[in-house]
Amino acid sequence: MIPEHIANRKGPRSLKNLNPEVVEYLNKGLVETKNLMEWLATDQLKLLKLVLESIEKSAWFPDFEVAVHAQKKPTANSNTKAIGETFGLLTADKKIYDELKKHTSDLVRCWACWAESTHHDSVPELLNAMKPYAADTHFGVREVVIFATKERMITDLDTSVELLSKWTTSSDENIRRFAVESLRPVGVWTKKIAAFQEDPAKGLPILNPLKSDTSKYVRDAVGNWLNDASKSQPDWVTAICTQWKKESDTKETAYIIKRGMRTILKK
Repeated sequence: MIPEHIANRKGPRSLKNLNPEVVEYLNKGLVETKNLMEWLATDQLKLLKLVLESIEKSAWFPDFEVAVHAQKKPTANSNTKAIGETFGLLTADKKIYDELKKHTSDLVRCWACWAESTHHDSVPELLNAMKPYAADTHFGVREVVIFATKERMITDLDTSVELLSKWTTSSDENIRRFAVESLRPVGVWTKKIAAFQEDPAKGLPILNPLKSDTSKYVRDAVGNWLNDASKSQPDWVTAICTQWKKESDTKETAYIIKRGMRTILKK
């Protein structure tokens, strides 16, 4: 049983405010991280040792240690990727991945996401495998799956748009949000999509179905997509927002338009 003060805690605002007891639970994989500070504070190698013991693969640990320490500038994000991709190199065993992807710790599920992504070359196969991670209940996993898929989706952009346009009808707001957020023209800490910067209309099969979405999480993503596009194609964004306003006179669409035009309106 997780004590109530641990289970119902709020994430700390800074590393100095971290509760050492919470860090212990994080390192044992007994609770999810609440925010970025807890993510940064988790000792992933310490957590990994326990995970490897649980799947009877302790002998693999030196391979992970080498991968993590070989990095020139290790960060929490790069450590997550290094551990995940090392899992991908060491095994394709579905049973192991199933254990990782249902783990309590969001970090372990992130490792599983990176690991599984290494075994799929085509965009259709990749997206099919990554869909459970896009629907994960934890924000961290939902961000990592974007890192694990975006660059490969860019190499086959037309197929990616076609497939993700079908995800826009999902009843799960996390799936709908991924459809937009994963292919933002600029995005955050991800590769830019030159094709969308030059011709954002290519993204309309994904954007149009969500122009009045009921979820703020999705609306924020659509607004951010348009704002990204406005940096290179402000006239197009202005035109599409004007069109949407005529087609969809709702508060949801108005919210997206305001968010999507925020850079344009500052000028």
